[in-house]
Amino acid sequence: MRFVSRSLAPFLAIALLAASSSVALAQGRINGVVKDQAGQPIKGAKVTAKNPQAVPPDFATTTDDKGRWSFIGMQAGQWMFSAAAEGYLPADFRTAVAYLRANPPIEFTLQKATPGALTGGAAKELQGELKAADALLANKQWDEAIAAYKAILTKAPQLSMLHIQMAQAHRAKKDFDSAIASYIEVLKAEPSLERVYVELGNVYMQKGDFDKAEETLEKAASTFSAGREVFYNLGEVHFSKGQMDEATKYFQTASERDAAWAKPVFKLGLVALNKGDTAGAVTAMEKVIALEPNSAEAKQAEALLAQLKK
Repeated sequence: MRFVSRSLAPFLAIALLAASSSVALAQGRINGVVKDQAGQPIKGAKVTAKNPQAVPPDFATTTDDKGRWSFIGMQAGQWMFSAAAEGYLPADFRTAVAYLRANPPIEFTLQKATPGALTGGAAKELQGELKAADALLANKQWDEAIAAYKAILTKAPQLSMLHIQMAQAHRAKKDFDSAIASYIEVLKAEPSLERVYVELGNVYMQKGDFDKAEETLEKAASTFSAGREVFYNLGEVHFSKGQMDEATKYFQTASERDAAWAKPVFKLGLVALNKGDTAGAVTAMEKVIALEPNSAEAKQAEALLAQLKK
């Protein structure tokens, strides 16, 4: 028996090394693409990410010839991502970065700078105002941030992406109608931005308008590049309506898009419970714990398992 153990040791070491390497690759990783309004990739665009509470607090890179970029080794938390390229207006996007699971990609669509709109002193002035507005948003000064973004849009209405930041502030205030109006303004300028459809669908759900949420998310789901969030949220819509078969379909699709994501698996467990399938619920909850043992879903799964196994 000792001979067998010694002979297996190198293989076990290799297996453990491979497993740890695959985990390391998943840690705080995010990628995306920078395109112009025609959908063409922008080469050499500068992409940055900042989070003063993280270590390290910032990342920077440039896009390749296909407009792609990526960061790895990011600490979990809220990050501000920015993209800039010569001849284009800069764009920002704030989102949470997860640590041990895949993060949805970020797609920046940069608008061509209007001649004379952001040049010389006017450009520097607007950049300063943008930084000040972003600081107000980061400090949760919602009304002040909204007013600041509105003032910038008065001077530079082509900066339509600022409506995303305004929508975030409106949502924080639970002013859902204003948030919806802000997202719609973005879609008027950029009708193909999937993440905006996702956020708009989320707001409709928060408002309790599940029919509008479904209609909005279906538009995003019909695109070739539709990501996991779209299908997960569609599952949520149908789950809220009590349509368990439809919810199952979308949660399964979300799980297929990211096999390491626990949230859709947890929801599949709840669907099983609603259908009276205790064995299926137990299997799903055990999988949730295995996938993301430190997640909020795992804690809920442990509590449910304790009840189901009594």
